[in-house]
Amino acid sequence: MKPILPGSVIGVLGSGQLGRMFAISARRMGYRVHTYSPDRDTPTGQVADVEIDAAYEDLDAVRKFAQGVDVITFEFENVPAATAAEAERHAPVRPGGTVLHTTQHRLREKTYLSQHGFPVTPFRAIQRPSDLRLAMPELGPSILKTAGFGYDGKGQYRVKNLEEAEAAWRAMNHQEAVLEQLVDFEAELSVVGVRGTGGVCEFYPPSLNHHVNGILDVSLSPGPFPDYIKNEVLDITRGLLESLDVTGVLCVEFFLTRGGKVLVNELAPRPHNSGHLTIDACITSQFEQQLRAVCGLPAGCPAMLAPAAMANLLGDVWSNSEPDWSFALEVPEVKLHLYGKMDARPGRKMGHLTATGATATQAEQIARAARARLTAQSANSTR
Repeated sequence: MKPILPGSVIGVLGSGQLGRMFAISARRMGYRVHTYSPDRDTPTGQVADVEIDAAYEDLDAVRKFAQGVDVITFEFENVPAATAAEAERHAPVRPGGTVLHTTQHRLREKTYLSQHGFPVTPFRAIQRPSDLRLAMPELGPSILKTAGFGYDGKGQYRVKNLEEAEAAWRAMNHQEAVLEQLVDFEAELSVVGVRGTGGVCEFYPPSLNHHVNGILDVSLSPGPFPDYIKNEVLDITRGLLESLDVTGVLCVEFFLTRGGKVLVNELAPRPHNSGHLTIDACITSQFEQQLRAVCGLPAGCPAMLAPAAMANLLGDVWSNSEPDWSFALEVPEVKLHLYGKMDARPGRKMGHLTATGATATQAEQIARAARARLTAQSANSTR
């Protein structure tokens, strides 16, 4: 397959921070970037060459967009399947629309994992009231999740009994859902892998992830896992890249149970929040890997230059005033990444800090301390 070389135009479906960091990598390597979403002055659009503001359902606009680029990728998986299919008629879409179709819907994703022999949390499809009545006694305490269009803890309810499950499903307006058994896990971890057009795979070391209110808070890498766990999660990630025939980046989120068992939690067929630290800590970032893969170029080296940690900056950091970023940057090991979002809402991802250290744990301490300095400064500024 002939590679798509620098000077070509890359199309991005979606326009958030993942697209922004991808576009920065692409422009650094001499590519032009066009982004498509129903918004304007977006994180991606601020650094892209062209920003198209149109609905995903506007297939005429999608067609025109696809005809103006050499290859298309996406920066989030909630692009409608019809949009991806229309784009694919006019330009290569990588990863392909079939990957998007599987991973954007929790029930399809869980079913795929189960049917293909990947270790997954026990689950049941919820499509009618009788499904809940049968499933709750089987699974016990669980999480009820919308089948589609959920992320960062949205569309999820912890339920202990049938009464709570029925109330949660009513809150979802009885839309299709997945009931997943609660996992007594020791750790949450993730692996970012990349697979090129020739089938060659590369992987970053597994990251240890800490969540708060369903949103990733801090990631550190390499995670403190024994070799047998590292090897297992890398093998599973390779298996998924190959089974799904991914061309591009895939992040696999895992639970590590207290009994030492690995379970797949979710898939993301794109760069992932836990991989943001690769920008500052690795020879090749996850965003450059995505670019190389979708353009048919050889993968870069994923080796880490130093242990690292990433701390998310949510809109809560802005709760009192615009932070004085110098307070974080007085820590010399810290790198600041802001996404260009104007409206700082609680829970909204506005940026992140990355820190390096002698160990991943030390890097985590540095990143957390730098973020705490921002929060303390913001609170003091209002007194």
